[in-house]
Amino acid sequence: MNVRFLIATTALLAAGTSGLTAQGVVVDEGTFAIRLAGAAAGTEDFVIRRPGVGREDALFANGVVALNLPEGRQEMRSLLHAAPPNGVAVRYQVSTTGPGAIEVQVARSNRRYLATIRSEQGAEDREFQAHADTRVLERHVAHHFYFLRDLRPGRSVHVLEPRTRAQSLITAGEPTQETIRLGVNEIRARRIEFTTDSGESRLVWYDRQGRVLRVWIPALELLAERTDLVG
Repeated sequence: MNVRFLIATTALLAAGTSGLTAQGVVVDEGTFAIRLAGAAAGTEDFVIRRPGVGREDALFANGVVALNLPEGRQEMRSLLHAAPPNGVAVRYQVSTTGPGAIEVQVARSNRRYLATIRSEQGAEDREFQAHADTRVLERHVAHHFYFLRDLRPGRSVHVLEPRTRAQSLITAGEPTQETIRLGVNEIRARRIEFTTDSGESRLVWYDRQGRVLRVWIPALELLAERTDLVG
C-alpha cells in the first residue's frame, strides 16, 4: 500500500470535511467485476459519500481498482472531491502500483487545474484548462460515470483523464430503457451512450436511483458489471 498516497488522502479528506460530524450520507457503494477482452481481469470497489450540507456540501468518491494485466498486477487507488449536485471536479488524486506506476494530484485554481505527476520518468507539473462543467473520468474507473448520470440528451461536458493527461468533450445520447440481468436479478435500466469528440463510445446503464450498473467501453474492450446487487 502506498504510504504517501494514504497521507495525501487523509489530508484531502480532512480539508474537505473539516468541522463536519458523522452525519455523512453514502450515496452509493459497491463492487464491479471487470472483464477485458472477454476475460475476467479484476474488480473495482468504491464508495461515494456526501458528508455535509450547505456551505460544507461536497461529494467524495473513493475507489480501488485491482487488475490482472498481461504485464502484471496493477492496483489503482483514487479519491475525487467534487462539487454537488453534478459532480464538477474540485480536487482529485490517483496512485497506481505495478505496471505503469504513477501518482497524480490535481487541484482546481480559478480557470486551471494544477497537476503534479510522479512516475518512473520523474516528476512533472502540468496545467489543464478548467471549465465550469469539468468532470474527472479516469480510464478503467467505472464509478466515475455516476457524475454523468444527469446529462440531458445532446449535452456535452468537458472531461479530464488525469493519468493519460487527456482532455476532451463528451456528449450524452438519447437514453433507452432496457432490462438487464445481474446474476439472477433482472433490473430495469436506463442505457446512455456517451461519445467523445474523438468518436469513442462509452455505454453506461443506470438504475432508477442513478446508480451505475454496467459500463462497456469498446475501445478498451472493458466491461464492468455490479456484483453487489446480485441476488
